[in-house]
Amino acid sequence: MNTTIAAISTAVSASGIGIIRISGPEAMDVISRIYRSKGGKKKIKEVPTHTIHYGYIYDGEEAVDEVLVMVMRAPKTFTGEDTVEIDCHGGVYAMNRVLETVLKNGAKIAGPGEFTKRAFLNGRLDLSQAEAVMDVIQAKNEYALKSSMSQLKGSVQKTIKEIRSDLIYEIAFIESALDDPEHISLEGYPQKLHGIVEKEQKSIEELLKTSADGKIIREGIETVIVGKPNAGKSSLLNLLVGENKAIVTDIEGTTRDILEEYITLHGITLKIVDTAGIRETEDVVEKIGVSRAREVAKGADLVLYVVDSSTTLDENDEEIIEMLKDRKAIVLYNKTDLASAVSMEALKEKINHPLIPISAKEETGIAQLADTIKSMFFSGKISFNDEVYITNARHKEALEEAADSLAMVKQSIEDGMPEDFFSIDLMAAYGSLGKITGEEVGEDLVNEIFSKFCMGK
Repeated sequence: MNTTIAAISTAVSASGIGIIRISGPEAMDVISRIYRSKGGKKKIKEVPTHTIHYGYIYDGEEAVDEVLVMVMRAPKTFTGEDTVEIDCHGGVYAMNRVLETVLKNGAKIAGPGEFTKRAFLNGRLDLSQAEAVMDVIQAKNEYALKSSMSQLKGSVQKTIKEIRSDLIYEIAFIESALDDPEHISLEGYPQKLHGIVEKEQKSIEELLKTSADGKIIREGIETVIVGKPNAGKSSLLNLLVGENKAIVTDIEGTTRDILEEYITLHGITLKIVDTAGIRETEDVVEKIGVSRAREVAKGADLVLYVVDSSTTLDENDEEIIEMLKDRKAIVLYNKTDLASAVSMEALKEKINHPLIPISAKEETGIAQLADTIKSMFFSGKISFNDEVYITNARHKEALEEAADSLAMVKQSIEDGMPEDFFSIDLMAAYGSLGKITGEEVGEDLVNEIFSKFCMGK
């Protein structure tokens, strides 16, 4: 980390302001070579830390842009290094021209996530917090943002460090007792350790329980709309999305492929898929669409079954009803603005799923749909005040490894194994948890994690 890096940290598109970030041991030297104040008298290297200065960026004797320069000296910066941020005009050419000038005068282009990687390597963030930075950027809804901000502030780090602290104390005690049996007795200790391991197992189990909710918070609910042709599936999709994404006609079989959209419904993200109407057909293309619809429905978190209330149920509906068994599903009793040919009571006798009357045409029933989804997946509420949600698949895997190691400790105690067996598996659990905070990860994994970050972050 002896190099000084720079990158555009805002979107490279026409905008009011663009930010070029510089970080490293020569950040102040780089900016002093290219910055000039309005009167030309200010020496940027001598200004106080965490101050902003108006002036111009010069490439030799050519004025490149009018800017504001923020100076932040180590260690109180995001990376823990001397950092300079140049606020320039947000044109694509203007930003690139300022960046070129910065690179010409001593900085090197930053790789993806390199600023955050330096923050991690310099101890400003642990790995769970660093990963939360990207989650904040990619948050698709209010819940995802709250969860990511909670992790950025150290909610996961705090919980994991508490468990690791308890484990390392027991490891140290066992090792000390084995080294000095004359002064440290292990009599009755296995029984005591059994209780401690059970406590830590419970803590890890509680974290793992949140991972299902955490995945949904972060990635959204995989939602598939199914129904027979002309039930109103595409009209529902258009209503939820807020624009005409799907073709809507009175002709059956209009939708023949899979249409995907991300929507936010009352704070919950749905990755929503409209499918071909499920029916028996001789049309080759439509048949492929129907087959895809069946496959997508099998892997979905939630199935929205749209029933055309203005027509009687037929064999296509019976197939869909059979498909919904043992699945999370909501039945949408559509076209309530028309005369009904099938009653809600008749549907309730056939289907053991929530049933909501809606009219995609008149835009009714959507609020009840949102409340039902929230109740099905989050017991009606999500709180971030005192609960940690595991939203990262890597963290979940590490917790599962730690849980397995603690189960082995417990088994060793119950089998009357020697105490050194306990410390081996306790250390394995300690190491697995360290993968979450970054204390037990190799350089390759660190590089892989940060390679997924956006440029300039």
